[in-house]
Amino acid sequence: MSMFKWDVVFDGKTPPPGAAVGPSERLSWPRTIGLGAQHVVAMFGATFVFPLIMGLDANLAIMFSGICTIMFLLIVANKVPSYLGTSASFVASVAAIRMQGGDSADVTGSIMIAGLVLAAVGVAVHFAGSRLIHAILPPAVTGAVVMLIGFNLAPVVAGTYWPQDQWIALLTASALVVFAVLLPGFWSRIAVFLALVFGYVVSWLADVSFGTINSVLPGQNLMMADVVDGKTTMVPCPPGGDPSCVAVAFDHDRVSAWGQVGQADWIGFPSGVLGDGVDVVHGPSFSLTFILLVLPGVIALIAENTGHVKAVAEMTGDNLDPYMGRAIGADGLATAFASAFGGSPTTTYAENIGVMSATRIYSTAAYYVAAIVAILLGLCPKFGAVVNAIPGGVLGGITVVLYGMIGLVGAKIWVENRVDFGNPVNMVGLAGGLIAGIGGVTLKITDDFELGGIALGTIMVIVYFHLLKGRKEELRADEVTTAP
Repeated sequence: MSMFKWDVVFDGKTPPPGAAVGPSERLSWPRTIGLGAQHVVAMFGATFVFPLIMGLDANLAIMFSGICTIMFLLIVANKVPSYLGTSASFVASVAAIRMQGGDSADVTGSIMIAGLVLAAVGVAVHFAGSRLIHAILPPAVTGAVVMLIGFNLAPVVAGTYWPQDQWIALLTASALVVFAVLLPGFWSRIAVFLALVFGYVVSWLADVSFGTINSVLPGQNLMMADVVDGKTTMVPCPPGGDPSCVAVAFDHDRVSAWGQVGQADWIGFPSGVLGDGVDVVHGPSFSLTFILLVLPGVIALIAENTGHVKAVAEMTGDNLDPYMGRAIGADGLATAFASAFGGSPTTTYAENIGVMSATRIYSTAAYYVAAIVAILLGLCPKFGAVVNAIPGGVLGGITVVLYGMIGLVGAKIWVENRVDFGNPVNMVGLAGGLIAGIGGVTLKITDDFELGGIALGTIMVIVYFHLLKGRKEELRADEVTTAP
């Protein structure tokens, strides 16, 4: 029970300027609850946007984000204050799985395996030290993999979300950019949430002012071609669907699912059926092809967790290297656990680290409060109905910025680690894999198995880089030994 005891500092009142509250300390409970609520708002937007984008349930994702945050804090012994929200690292892989005919069970099954792999990496790092990560996945490689994961998503925005309402998408994207950069302090940290609210309101005003819009909504108005006497017409798809069914444009309100909000209960477990017919809470399904598609996301999560632990260590002044493996392993176990029930993958959230940076309050007590609030939100079906009613154009505006930011995180890794592209090992070793991953290049191995996109690109990046790096080091050794 000592893990759940925090020393009360500053008489429980607001710390004086420049003072900090450590992970094992707290303020009064009313202030701690307020800080926990602030952490919920910070993680809010991205945590329920990414499940929607992946075709999973937002309520379930919110609930498991709270459960998994508690799991994470227990594994790291409350030494690494962090919140586990929905990870974006698998979004591109999930899109690829669905394009190849996989359903939500295939998605969660593949991510579950990726989570277990990440957990195994955490165990290895715990015993071997963080140098193991840098040896296998140096910054040049992790930056390239993160970049190709982000930029591989560009066709998803262009083909799925943006066309649903291009003007609302443009307005929402512009709002997100403005909010993230120009708003002060904490408000900029919740830019995604504010942009969602803005897009929601603008969509409603557009419905009132301009009436319905004609566009394609994925999974709705499904039609199929019917040929009678040589004449082709489009008819509604039969119950149960058909492989030839496609979504056809139709007139609809932008905020078209609001009626479900009034019908939803205030309290209840996440339930219902996802857009592909799979139950919201479901067991995983496993396919080697789909598993290989999501494994590159593990590299992104390793880089993400490593960077976040280092950031927290720098802020708190604590040496968190002994907890690096625990943090990585905890995220892996959390991802596997959530996926086992149909939930979304998790990762430590930079948004919440930003809140700690601004407030200098690192108390893990606030994270337990945030986790409990998230669990309660997940048990509110009405909240889920509000989330599911987000207009497609709003998601288009949000994703066009977020996907680009994911890709640019790869460039950020390069810059922060001073990766030298004057070195041909970096320039040539990464080039082919980047284009293969971003462009969706495929390699057919058998009639039933092929590698493509992110999976192929990641393999090429890792293999080419280490192949050239090893050869370059051999050449340098020869030069040294043969020099007069």
